[in-house]
Amino acid sequence: MSKLNIRVGNFLFRYRNGLGPVLFILALLGGRPTFPAGSADLNLLLDCAGVVLALAGQLLRIVTIGFEYIERGGRNRQVYASKLVQGGVFAQCRNPLYVGNILLAAGLALVVNSVVFYVLVLPLVTYAYVAIVAAEEAFLREKFGADYVQYCRRVARWVPRLRGWRAAVAGMRFNWRRVLVKEYNTMFVVLLTLAAVKLWADYQVLGPPALPAPAAMATAFIVWLGSYLAVRTAKKTGYVKP
Repeated sequence: MSKLNIRVGNFLFRYRNGLGPVLFILALLGGRPTFPAGSADLNLLLDCAGVVLALAGQLLRIVTIGFEYIERGGRNRQVYASKLVQGGVFAQCRNPLYVGNILLAAGLALVVNSVVFYVLVLPLVTYAYVAIVAAEEAFLREKFGADYVQYCRRVARWVPRLRGWRAAVAGMRFNWRRVLVKEYNTMFVVLLTLAAVKLWADYQVLGPPALPAPAAMATAFIVWLGSYLAVRTAKKTGYVKP
């Protein structure tokens, strides 16, 4: 790990919640979606692949948080950990949440099918997480010492181990309440973003005929907003606690 990556990682960790959406919006505005080979059928296949990839990334995040939890936001927007988490999905991959995020970005790129997303967004997102992981690993190595070194020897940084999943979660209960409380915002944003990006990309290629009827879009958004507010209210009032 280079010192440059660690410095960049600490910076990105602090400001990632703002930098990510800005990069995404700029890429949407600066890129031109296309249909592969001009084919609507191929575009549909690409959309389906993108949605599956994005939902797989979200599912990985859900499973990870359901079995084990870490201080994802750090402390005071800085890298922090009160304990070395080694159970659940973290027994199979050291950075499952970041792997899930990269899958989400790749899925969105396929749905948009824009050169800007392929040559700019995906490389930048991947490097951002490489740098953030470098900063986190420097912190964890300094704080937990030999225990962290041994953990790194057992578990890969990025590629989840395919064997041993049952043993990794043996004796653990999936905490669906924690998933709702800690991950509801990401889940709802991912669903809304996938739908919005799909509509926007098709509109850029086909124009107004690509859009559903206004009533259908309004109904879908009302259902989404109502569901979001219901879960948010359940969290804020303490009805659902992790």
